[in-house]
Amino acid sequence: MAGVSEKDSDCKENAAASKSNESENNIGDSVSQESKGDIEVVRMTSDGTEKNGGDEKGAGPSDEEGVEKDKEQEVVLIQDTGFNVKIVCPGVEEFELPVSSMELVQEIHQVLMDREDTCHRTCFSLQLEGQTLDNFAELKTIEGLAEGSVIKVVEEPYTIREARIHLRHIRDLLKSVDPADAYNGIDCNSLSFLNIITAGDILEKKVYKPDSMDCTPPEFIIPGAKERPLLPMHPSVADLKSPQCVKVLTLSGWNPPPGNRKLHGDLIYLYAVTLEDKKYHITASTRGFYVNMCTEDVFNPRAAAQKCLSHTLVELLNQLSPAFKRNFAQLLKKRGQKHPFERVPTPYQIYTWMVPQTDHTVDYIRAEDAFTTRLGYEEHIPGQTRDWNEEIQTTRELPHKTLPERLIRERAIFKVHSDFVAAASRGAQAVIDGNVMAINPGDEAKNQMYIWNNIFFSLGFDVRDHYKDFGGDYAAYNAPGNDLQGVRAYFNTDVEGMYTLGTVVVDYRGYRITAQSIIPGILEREQEQSVVYGSIDFGKTVVSNDKYKELLQKSATQLKIRPHKVLNEKGEEIELISSIECKGIVGNDQRHYVLDLLRTTPPDVNFLPTAYHFQQMQLNKKKAQEKGDVEPKIKDLAIDDVVVTGEKKDSIETDEAKKIVEALTGSENQTVEESSRDIVKKAALAVGSLSDTEFNITFNPDVYQAHVKHAQPESAMLRREEQIVKDAAEFLVLHQIPTLVNDCLDHSSSPIDGATLTETMHTRGINMRYLGKVTETFAKYKSVSYVYTICISELITRAAKHLYKTHMQGVDSRTVATAISHFLNCLLGSFPNPSPGVTVDEGKTKKKKRRNKQGIAVNIDNVDWVNETPRSLWRKIADEVEDYFHYTLECDSIDSAIEKYGVQRVSLLRAFCQRVGIQILLRDYNLDCRNRAVFNEDDLINVFPIVKHIQPRASDAYHFFTSGQAKIQQGLIKEGYDLIQEALNLLNNVYGAMHPEIAACLRLLARLNYIMGDYGEAMSYQQRAVLMSERVLGIDHPNTITEYSHLALYCFANNQVSSALRLMYRTRYLALLCHGENHPEIGLIDSNIGLILHAVEEYERYYGGRSLKVAMSYHLVARTHSCRGDFRAALASEKEAYTIYRQTLGEEHERTRESSECLKHLTQQAVTFQKKMNEIVKGEKVTSLAPLQIQTPSMQSVLEMLNVINGIVFVQISPEEIERIRREVGKNQEVKNKDAESKDSDSGNESNDGLSSPDKETAPVVNPAGMNIAVNVRVGFCSASVKLFACSCYMYNINHMMPLNVNISRSCVLVNSE
Repeated sequence: MAGVSEKDSDCKENAAASKSNESENNIGDSVSQESKGDIEVVRMTSDGTEKNGGDEKGAGPSDEEGVEKDKEQEVVLIQDTGFNVKIVCPGVEEFELPVSSMELVQEIHQVLMDREDTCHRTCFSLQLEGQTLDNFAELKTIEGLAEGSVIKVVEEPYTIREARIHLRHIRDLLKSVDPADAYNGIDCNSLSFLNIITAGDILEKKVYKPDSMDCTPPEFIIPGAKERPLLPMHPSVADLKSPQCVKVLTLSGWNPPPGNRKLHGDLIYLYAVTLEDKKYHITASTRGFYVNMCTEDVFNPRAAAQKCLSHTLVELLNQLSPAFKRNFAQLLKKRGQKHPFERVPTPYQIYTWMVPQTDHTVDYIRAEDAFTTRLGYEEHIPGQTRDWNEEIQTTRELPHKTLPERLIRERAIFKVHSDFVAAASRGAQAVIDGNVMAINPGDEAKNQMYIWNNIFFSLGFDVRDHYKDFGGDYAAYNAPGNDLQGVRAYFNTDVEGMYTLGTVVVDYRGYRITAQSIIPGILEREQEQSVVYGSIDFGKTVVSNDKYKELLQKSATQLKIRPHKVLNEKGEEIELISSIECKGIVGNDQRHYVLDLLRTTPPDVNFLPTAYHFQQMQLNKKKAQEKGDVEPKIKDLAIDDVVVTGEKKDSIETDEAKKIVEALTGSENQTVEESSRDIVKKAALAVGSLSDTEFNITFNPDVYQAHVKHAQPESAMLRREEQIVKDAAEFLVLHQIPTLVNDCLDHSSSPIDGATLTETMHTRGINMRYLGKVTETFAKYKSVSYVYTICISELITRAAKHLYKTHMQGVDSRTVATAISHFLNCLLGSFPNPSPGVTVDEGKTKKKKRRNKQGIAVNIDNVDWVNETPRSLWRKIADEVEDYFHYTLECDSIDSAIEKYGVQRVSLLRAFCQRVGIQILLRDYNLDCRNRAVFNEDDLINVFPIVKHIQPRASDAYHFFTSGQAKIQQGLIKEGYDLIQEALNLLNNVYGAMHPEIAACLRLLARLNYIMGDYGEAMSYQQRAVLMSERVLGIDHPNTITEYSHLALYCFANNQVSSALRLMYRTRYLALLCHGENHPEIGLIDSNIGLILHAVEEYERYYGGRSLKVAMSYHLVARTHSCRGDFRAALASEKEAYTIYRQTLGEEHERTRESSECLKHLTQQAVTFQKKMNEIVKGEKVTSLAPLQIQTPSMQSVLEMLNVINGIVFVQISPEEIERIRREVGKNQEVKNKDAESKDSDSGNESNDGLSSPDKETAPVVNPAGMNIAVNVRVGFCSASVKLFACSCYMYNINHMMPLNVNISRSCVLVNSE
């Protein structure tokens, strides 16, 4: 039973807690601990170091703002203890179960319902020494529960609700191995193929001998392969079907039981047909299940002759059907082979864009679900709906002063939010499909609104001409997205007493639907009567409220919003602390709600009608071209395209800084106060502060809004408020975009597809409207041509998405599949005249006949899509890219786009389907076909919703995670590891078992274990990271690809070469689908595969001809050629490697000498080989051919080389050398501290964000030993400034393409990225 128990602990939300013997080390070197029962209080600074009173144990990197340097945060850690209990269950041998003191009794319930031998039970209680345990009690609160305690499983009587739950649970068990629900996107099921790729669980595998493996890579991933088949994306689909156990299992037509039978305990009647074709009518009673004497025509509820009463339905069916017993046992065995992470539901539904053709089998329970109002788990209580607004707001009101309170609060917020997102998504689909009645059915279709399941739904159309002056329906379509961003911003401020609505934005079939929770009482009165703050008519009438001003002032501090005064139509001054569109409504529950937050931030002046900065840049670009300026170098990229005004501003700020320094050195004529005041005033002016007495960088969201009347439109303050918005827009164009490009040039950032490019831009605050400008900048640099191609693909995809929206609106329901397939043919096909299969007249006729019967349809005859051709669509795409992104696309068809920009059809297909929510049939499409259409209507399987919502965060886990990262960067790996592990426990506590943040945590723990030499643990953690990434992000998500490559490395370290190769092949295949061969990731993947197979590709395209990466590749290629006996090619490659090493590292460097020795050896072997060959050619007698001296590389040497190319390097350094460095640094420490103090007084509150500058390669790190050193190295080869000796320590690089820094701390060397 031990193996089962280990799996149980995995099942309980991913090994929830640490054991008691580890609890002492959970926070590293904490020195201040106040014992409070099961809680210890530790004072932690915001950077993760602990303090005890005034004694500082260590200091981490400086915070972003000087004010936060001395800020402390109290973190309360739970002393979590683990122990084993014995479970006694009817019909099963007694077994042990590991539990945690923090768990609820309910969690043991869930584990027993998931175990193979007890999963068929649902209606039972747990008893300890005869006392029934409360399901919602924590184990630590139960008296007498300790190590070895015996908990009995006691069968309980059924109720109607329990009987329905039991029936659903049995149905879920019967479908638990079938992937149909995952493909259909039902009940938060999703796909995972890891165990199929590795041919079983890698943790249970034995080490295979190299001679017993098939290492042949598939043809379609071989370098240079033109085919991009899609079938391998879903491997072994045919083997995923579950064994059939019963033909029919459904509710009987005799339900509900008549009154007299209810008095006898009858609850539900069931009907079953076994595999032996025997029909049974079954009664679910309070005591259990038994066969009654009913037939299809005669109602006779009495028990059948055999009278086999069973407490569970499975036990009854086992007695009735031998085939059921046999197949159900096989099903449970197959289910048990799946990892727990493959079975746990995800928090949000994940869809796949390709689906195999599946058989639509009979499932009466599924049919019942489809036509009954399932509102979460309340389907067992007919008629009950959830008050979403009350749940959302009540969870926000929960106490959150201590860690246990915060965990409970955040867990409740996350659970309610995920349920709300699921309900809103279902409701939005129901609205568009026409299954919901409008609350204003007499209005025009696009103006109709809906209420379903206590959620309010509105469409993305311009109702009542609200957006008439801003773009009409186009603006109304985009407004919900901006409103969601505002809701996210105010939600994250977490101001007590201020409430936001639950908000979800859903894109489905070309429509945008906003789903919101309902403010109590809002539907009972007019909006004008409800609003007590803000404006409902874009500034004509403006009202304010003292309570709202008080609440918004708290949030304004965090959101950098500036209070300002506006005029209403009566000329009255009204003070606002938000945009004028923000509305404040007091609900009947007396809560203060804020809504319509679409203008939380000021507008980007670059996209106003004047487009000031863009015009300036275009003007300067023309001047530069006329003067014949040379293309800027990489290091000068940050000032590329700088406008004249920016240069002047920089010089002004420099002059001001000089004056401030002069003032600091002393002015005898001024008093200290006067001098300080003058200094602050000048410094504030230099940084663009809106205040003369402090650094006040805040924004007025109503500047540059034509409909807003400012109280003092000519005032100097309004000019300064406008200027700071201009400065922000200028900073974005002149600093953030060049920094993004520079990061890609030095490979510290490497987008894989459009989604990661979008994430990269958003991380730097760059709106996707700038994609054209970003693309234009990338086009200048050939070394990042792969990013340029990704940018072009993203431009095409986004433009096509905009056109798809209008293409689909108003399409007849019967021709949806035809319309989508025709759009795909026009977008991706080379056939010039694809036929939609529907004529214009047919489209109109169908439309007119069914207009009033459809759900949502704009009252137009949308038949324009019938006349669409590839040429017309691509012309529209080029126009859309020009209008929206200000970029000229020089292509008029998919063929010209491929020829000019190098985009891939399959990558465009993948990106477009994911972006608009299309599921197509899993088959290999001939996308290059020129004589017929590629797609037909049968290739369209489904349309799924694209759901956008806020992401509640686990705040304490985030603090632990960032503190752990800080420790790791200081070289304190063990302390950082403990903090990351604690973060994992907290994340599991808040999010449950599945979440992207948990996957990131597992990935870091895996790498830390690998660094510390525990390869088995590294593989275990990384396996869970891969499974979770597949489940919560998608099987072909860029993060999943990265996780696969990491797992391959750890498998190789554990001597699972076959699994490592399969994983690398999978990694390369998915990467090819995302971006093709032209990407540095392919070079890394090929080097990994090549090291194992003795064949590698080169890096020269991306890293430059003199890069050490290229030298390493030449050396590896030389080794491969020598193993094949091709010494001439080996010598040529090794000479290239030697040249690079000598020029870069010098003659005396270890690598140069190694390469020189290798050259000598290869030359000697080549001469010997050539002599023998000459003798053979001359016909001389050769008695024997001397064996070539080829050394087969050992597994350890290959692993070391894999570590190098993946950026994980083991180095050696002696304690004496560390002590010498420490003494040298100590001599300069006092001087540096004095310099730092003077700099701090110069810069005031200015943040230490120098790492974003391309010119700064390293950042100093202060460690507990008082050292301050950062030594630059590249790919594991240290510069001569640090000599590395004797004892083995660890060096680590998180990103293999970044420059590395060595931070020396104690006796440990750690390489980390900037």
